[in-house]
Amino acid sequence: MTLSLDATQLDRYSRHIIMDEVGPEGQERLLNSRVVVVGAGGLGSPVIEYLAAVGVGELVVVDDDVVERSNLQRQVIHHDDDVGVPKAESAADFVRSLNPDVTVEPVQTRVDKSNVYELVEGADAVVDASDNFPTRYLLNDVCRFEEIPLVHGAIYKFEGQATTLLPEGPCYRCLFPEAPEPGTVPDCATTGVIGVLPGTVGCIQATEAVKVLLDVGEVLDGRLMFYDAMDMTFETVPYRKNPNCPVCSDDGVDSIADIEYVESCAITLD
Repeated sequence: MTLSLDATQLDRYSRHIIMDEVGPEGQERLLNSRVVVVGAGGLGSPVIEYLAAVGVGELVVVDDDVVERSNLQRQVIHHDDDVGVPKAESAADFVRSLNPDVTVEPVQTRVDKSNVYELVEGADAVVDASDNFPTRYLLNDVCRFEEIPLVHGAIYKFEGQATTLLPEGPCYRCLFPEAPEPGTVPDCATTGVIGVLPGTVGCIQATEAVKVLLDVGEVLDGRLMFYDAMDMTFETVPYRKNPNCPVCSDDGVDSIADIEYVESCAITLD
């Protein structure tokens, strides 16, 4: 392998390069990676910031929302001057100012069945920083069919969770066969969220993504990590592949064509 790191990159990534687990080859691997981040809000902010900082060469940032002032206590890549600006564009401006090595593609859209395959095409990993169940199930299903690692995270008030879904391991539907009833899980706008919480969970998601790209360490495959900021505790609960999973079992579906991503997002096999 011929390395092509220039003097500036050798300086920028020097703390990576001296690590046995990364080295110059690992840094090249990061610079040649493509990651799709769905959501540029609370979780997406630290994910985007740190993936850009470590030198992930291509970042696709997908979000259909605009920056609001109420976002700013937790969505730290956006600033007061960005209020009213599409989050994807604001995030892209942040990445460009942080690391010129990173090519960032802002996509102002909501992920749905009509565009999801195009959005994840060529991705080495996808990070789910979304805030709704239909998007989570849709990303799970497509990443499973396309054999793309997916890093999931979610937050609520003072609590968060994260897991990594590898193509050969259990999927999100093995863990949660269907979404909760509408209205039973309040969102941040209803219940609030402590501003620092998504920073912690998002950093864990970014760490998992980097480990996937470098193929180092043990990711949260088959393990759901719970974080309680009030008690400052972490708990990891194992989960297994469901032999009757409608997506990742041998008899599961192989396309999103007939799946409805509304309310329960459940799939009934014939």
